[in-house]
Order: sequence, then C-alpha cells, then structure tokens
Amino acid sequence: MPHNNSAAKRMRQNEVRRLRNKSRLSELKTIRKNLLRALHDKEQGKAEELYKSLSHRLDQAAANKTIHKNSANRSKARIALKMNAAKTAVAAK
Repeated sequence: MPHNNSAAKRMRQNEVRRLRNKSRLSELKTIRKNLLRALHDKEQGKAEELYKSLSHRLDQAAANKTIHKNSANRSKARIALKMNAAKTAVAAK
C-alpha cells in the first residue's frame, strides 16, 4: 500500500491507464485477426476495409503512446505486404 497521497494517486492513474492500454491492444489484435482471416478467405473488399480501420487504430494507439510509432508503422507495412501478395495471387488466377 502507498505511504502518501501522491503515491496513492499515482497507483489510481496507473490502473486507469493500464486498463485503457489493454483495451486498445485487444482491439488492435481483434482487427488484425479479422483482417488476416479475410485475406485467408480471399475476401479482398472486407480486407481493404479492415486494413483502413487497422491503420487508423494503429496510428491512434501510437499517438497516445500505447505502442511505439515505429511498431505501428512496421505492423502496417507487414499487413500491406500480405495484402499485396493476396492481390497478386488473385490477379494471377
């Protein structure tokens, strides 16, 4: 237990931030999972829509310091590579 008021306040703030970050990260994982599932099922339109949502949410999480800016950009780049590979695979058929 904290020994002074400022330490108690810091604990309360940390708990609120932890829950907020956990919620944001969970949302990112869910969108990413749905996007990869759409790519696997060859639903290109749905994947495009989810990619827009994911990139927007990644940028927001980076702006709020939930994740690092470079981590967000790396995630977007890797997903974009998978989407482009899926497009070319569909176009090749």
